[in-house]
Amino acid sequence: MTSLELTLLYLLAAVLGVVLCRLARLPPMLGYLVVGVLIGPNALALAQDSESVRHLAEFGVVFLMFVIGLEFNFSKLRAMRTHVFGLGLSQVVMTIVPATLGTFALTYWLPKIAPMGWQSALALSGALAMSSTAIVVKLMSDRLELESEHGKRVIGVLLFQDLAVVPLLVLIPALGSPPEVLLREVGYAALKAGALITLLLAGGQRLMRWWLTLVARRKSDELFVLNMLLITLGLAWLTQLAGLSLALGAFIAGMLIAETEYKVMVEADIRPFHDVLLGLFFITIGMLLDWRPVALHWALVLLLVFGPVLFKLLLVTGLARLFGATMGVALRTGLYLAQAGEFGFVLLALAQHNDLVPPALLNPILASMVLSMLATPFIIQWSNRIVMKLVASEWLMQSLQMTHIARRSINASQHVIICGYGRCGQSLARMLALEGIPYIALDLDPDRVRQASAAGESVVFGDASRLQALIAAGLGRASALVVTYLDIPGALKVLGAAHQHAPQLPVLVRTQDDRDLEKLQKAGATGVVPETLEGSLMLASHALALVGVPMRRVLRLVQQQRDQRYNLLRGYFHGADDEGGAEEFEQERLATVTLPPEAEALGRALSQLPLEEQGVRVVSLRRSNGRVVDPASDPPLKDGDTLVLSGRPDTLALAEEMLLKG
Repeated sequence: MTSLELTLLYLLAAVLGVVLCRLARLPPMLGYLVVGVLIGPNALALAQDSESVRHLAEFGVVFLMFVIGLEFNFSKLRAMRTHVFGLGLSQVVMTIVPATLGTFALTYWLPKIAPMGWQSALALSGALAMSSTAIVVKLMSDRLELESEHGKRVIGVLLFQDLAVVPLLVLIPALGSPPEVLLREVGYAALKAGALITLLLAGGQRLMRWWLTLVARRKSDELFVLNMLLITLGLAWLTQLAGLSLALGAFIAGMLIAETEYKVMVEADIRPFHDVLLGLFFITIGMLLDWRPVALHWALVLLLVFGPVLFKLLLVTGLARLFGATMGVALRTGLYLAQAGEFGFVLLALAQHNDLVPPALLNPILASMVLSMLATPFIIQWSNRIVMKLVASEWLMQSLQMTHIARRSINASQHVIICGYGRCGQSLARMLALEGIPYIALDLDPDRVRQASAAGESVVFGDASRLQALIAAGLGRASALVVTYLDIPGALKVLGAAHQHAPQLPVLVRTQDDRDLEKLQKAGATGVVPETLEGSLMLASHALALVGVPMRRVLRLVQQQRDQRYNLLRGYFHGADDEGGAEEFEQERLATVTLPPEAEALGRALSQLPLEEQGVRVVSLRRSNGRVVDPASDPPLKDGDTLVLSGRPDTLALAEEMLLKG
């Protein structure tokens, strides 16, 4: 293939891999690995594992370590020190030490397949200690578990694993040295790395801030991006010149920029390079996999899949229990961290480059890592059932949690249930309190719940996406439910749970924009409030008022824009103080009609009445007992029903006459 044809093939493979993973709601990294296997020399043979492509893919690891360095935050590490340096450190050390001994023992059990020394065993154990940050964090975010008890422990362990990669990047190349100079090379590499990191961090931050400020003053986006590439690749070259890895220099570059005010801008500028090149790296990793030896040694592959997964599951569960977690939280932490990780591939590729991986073991190890990562979404999806099955006390713990929620809401009636107690939820709660309207809020951040409860606010720890938590919060007695967090999958779970138990309950959902408005409305949302739309309307109204547009016209324009998006807010109830000009007469408004016993429309379904033909829409239908019925269900009209109609004044008058007199 020509260079252009090869480039197009890689781009096409990357696009197809990402699209398929998006459809399956899986991280793109898995798609890169799979398409790499398919197009590689050991499957369809569409592309060869060329040296130039592998060199380009190495820059994906460079930018990955740069982004990890950017996220290195001392205050964050201090806040999570127990989970990071307690549980995380213990997990990495207690994985590497026994795994090194166990891997080294394979030499005696399988001498023909796995001839290796302790250096190879140590390098492979470092790869085994890693878990997948990309997969686990995405799945926890989708499940709203980042602030849960097990979520904080998982994030703490993943943070330390990212840090542990740095010394392993220094150690693994040194392990490839001849035995007679091994100790000297390891010590020399550690000394060089320590001296270089100390030198750069000691005086590098001031120099970096001065230089970035100088570049930013030029106000050129191109210059800023070029400068970021120069810094990242320049420091990577410097560490390689010192006999260390490229990735270590990129990590230091990220650390230097992390403490400056340019961190957010740098991360946004570098992200496209990071994503594209890292995808290329995982494609080249997939191309290494040869299915023929995997099929030949399928028993070994299964052993390498289940052995490490079970080992890490038991180890992390035990360590989490040792550090004070309940058995249910500890088991969930173990289930979330049992798989292989993307840094495992980075360390494995580095070990292979230094001849530390026996060729006969490379494909079984690669296959086992890919399989364990493919299994992760299903393990996490079934984690709650697994915990319930294995941990008898988990039922009791969740029952106590539901009891606590129920105890706080037992005297509440016609209250508002607030899902999420962040800034938006707290603002809503304060406005409800000013009006004397009772509320109960559910939130998954234990620190926030503890502080708010201590301040006397009605907030409890609970997962709003679970029907049991909503029932305990008084779902059947509530007057409204409001989803305040910006998470569409989470909001859909709440809507599904609410619709299952209280289909008549009004539900309001907050969103970032209006892309999912129809999806949320079909799921049962009474109203959807997009932040972007409301912000733009307020900005436009202020701008129009400032340039001299009359306030009444500004309000009418804003209302017209809202009418195009919100069915619930379309129109208004006309009052005596409303002017009756021509513009007001043409504007859509609301009117209520209560059906008396002699009304002609009694017993007829809404679809049998020509309301829409007259330009009138039924917004809501309320029975005489107060129950709200969805007009879309086409219910028959009964004595005492109150209909809220939307239309122009003339069409509303005709509709009312038709309903009452026929």
